Amino acid sequence: MDLIADILLAAGALGAGFYCFVLGRRLNRFNNLEKGVGGAVAVLSAQVDDLTKTLAAAQETAAKSTETLTELTARAEQTSRRIELQMASFHDIPEAAPVKEPAQKAELPTSGQPMFTRRAAGAR
Repeated sequence: MDLIADILLAAGALGAGFYCFVLGRRLNRFNNLEKGVGGAVAVLSAQVDDLTKTLAAAQETAAKSTETLTELTARAEQTSRRIELQMASFHDIPEAAPVKEPAQKAELPTSGQPMFTRRAAGAR
């Protein structure tokens, strides 16, 4: 009886050892960084890091754009108020008389001699 129990115990130990060997190989293939799920997890992790950096940069750019847009809107409102004030002040100014053009331009006296003469390069 003891011999049968020892044989069954040894067979169970060998079966468990074989099961651990097969399980270890499967786990190595599962964690393989090139082909297995481990590689997919590593790639996805790198992509998440890149997306996080891109999102942070986009949020920073959006915040700067919001600040710039707010400043430009404030300047536009201020300029609009100034223009409205100037337009309102134009209503108080009486209309000016139309500007008359001078009769004719004075002509230079013309004599028979030219105004400019050309000299030779060597003569002074």
